[in-house]
Amino acid sequence: MAADKYFELEIVCPDRVFFQGEASMIELNTTEGQVGIYKRHIPMTMILDPGLLIIKDDEGQRAAALHEGFIEILPDKISIMAEAAEWPNEIDLNRAEEAKVRAERRMQMHDSNINLTRAELALHRALARIDASRRG
Repeated sequence: MAADKYFELEIVCPDRVFFQGEASMIELNTTEGQVGIYKRHIPMTMILDPGLLIIKDDEGQRAAALHEGFIEILPDKISIMAEAAEWPNEIDLNRAEEAKVRAERRMQMHDSNINLTRAELALHRALARIDASRRG
């Protein structure tokens, strides 16, 4: 039964409900690495890292840029609470590429005033936007 492979997916950001519907699989980045999740996954929560989100269903797959947040996985429902999520058509590719260059420059500086963790996070966000934009 095809309907048996779907789970409810909800992605909520501070400014909107980004996605609410059914999916057969999602792929995303967590602090533990990249994961793929199907229905009936064991219950767990994870911390999200910026990266590409892939949502798969019978019509194919959609890509989006997903930023920091949390994911709650239940056997029939997945909830994602993210700082931000963007569809490819919402991303300004030139701005994302400029942010990538700025972050890389900051990471290469040997200035004690540079917050390296913050620069790395900015780089990961920019790369997620670039990847999603190119897949759209």
